[in-house]
Amino acid sequence: MHFFSFLAGFLLIRRIKKPLEKSSLYIKWQSLFAFSGWAVVALFFVVSFFFSDEASVFLGSIFLLGLLLYLEKEPDFSEFKPYIQANYPLVFAGILNSFVGLAMPDFYDSWEGYFKFTIVGSFIWIFARWANSRKQQQELRIVEDRKAELEALVKDRTAELTQQKVALQKTVEELKVTQTQLIQQEKLASLGELTAGIAHEIQNPLNFVNNFSELSVELVDELNSGPLQMLPDAEKGHFRAILQDLTQNLQKIHHHGKRADSIVKGMLQHTRASTGQKELTDINALAEEYIRLSYHGLRAKDKSFCAKMETHFDNNIPKLEVVPQDLGRVLLNLFNNAFYAVQQKMISGALENYQPLVQVSTIWKSKALELRIRDNGCGIPENIRHKILQPFFTTKPTGQGTGLGLSLSYDIITKGHNGEIRINSKEGEYTEFIIRLPMLNLK
Repeated sequence: MHFFSFLAGFLLIRRIKKPLEKSSLYIKWQSLFAFSGWAVVALFFVVSFFFSDEASVFLGSIFLLGLLLYLEKEPDFSEFKPYIQANYPLVFAGILNSFVGLAMPDFYDSWEGYFKFTIVGSFIWIFARWANSRKQQQELRIVEDRKAELEALVKDRTAELTQQKVALQKTVEELKVTQTQLIQQEKLASLGELTAGIAHEIQNPLNFVNNFSELSVELVDELNSGPLQMLPDAEKGHFRAILQDLTQNLQKIHHHGKRADSIVKGMLQHTRASTGQKELTDINALAEEYIRLSYHGLRAKDKSFCAKMETHFDNNIPKLEVVPQDLGRVLLNLFNNAFYAVQQKMISGALENYQPLVQVSTIWKSKALELRIRDNGCGIPENIRHKILQPFFTTKPTGQGTGLGLSLSYDIITKGHNGEIRINSKEGEYTEFIIRLPMLNLK
């Protein structure tokens, strides 16, 4: 009956060896597995030939017990504990058989069949436990696989819900920004109507000031050529000095009245909706007018701001048929952005002895007008340059920009004048907008 102990040991080694062949631990235990298989066979034949049946059973049981204790002690075999522990009943049955057979031979002979049955039953028990353990491991593996699938599914669903939440939050924020911008645009429209009304009201008394100043100059001339000649010579010099001062005063009134008149007309042009009517326009004069208008507008808000302006105009450029109000809006928006960029760079103090500079140039090139507006301000980062002409996109802080200026400028140039607008920029150094108006605008 000692055959069962050696066979159980041999099968246990084979049972452990097979799974380990697929793991990194196999290299560590490879020599042991190779030696132990032959050792078990050799030990079985030695015991079978040189010892009695009872002694053979005892030695086989001791061998199996030693093998079990060694395998249980090693952490590398911890996952095989159910297979190892299934052999202990066979060990105890073998030791019991050999002990009773040696100590009480008569009793053993009377119950030999039952004692042998315990060994056979213990051996069968090993395979039953192995089959049950294997089934449990398979079920556990299925549960773990299902758990992993569910965890992956929950993770994917959580990520999807998180993305949807972020997208909804972004949409809500965009809607809030759009609402704020629309409210701001309504306020600006209302302010424009109010400005237009005030400008109209100012226009009438301003016309009276200009007209009567001109008439007063004419009356002084008549007084100087008529009644003045009838005065005594002693009084003529004093009276002529008074009339000269009065003439100078009236001329100043008329000069500043005309200046105020041009300002009012400019206000009316900016508040008046564009009719889309194209007119022959001197682009050089228009650009020069709006760069100065933009600069002084910023200076009115920040007296400490000072920038250098450079104009490089091609005097051979013919007049183009454009919508001056629309093109003026484009130029004013681009100049405002340029002065804002150099102002922010000056405030940041990034460079010592920094001199803000805004340049505008025109050139007649390839049967088209090319107008360039360049500043040495903050520049536009590469990652947002493709968005800069999109509606509602702005790099300015909240409340300082609507994100519509460049988008409207793009539409005016491309759709209204069949032109194109390009952007060259290097972050931290410069930004240049290039407007190209084709020959078809030429008249």
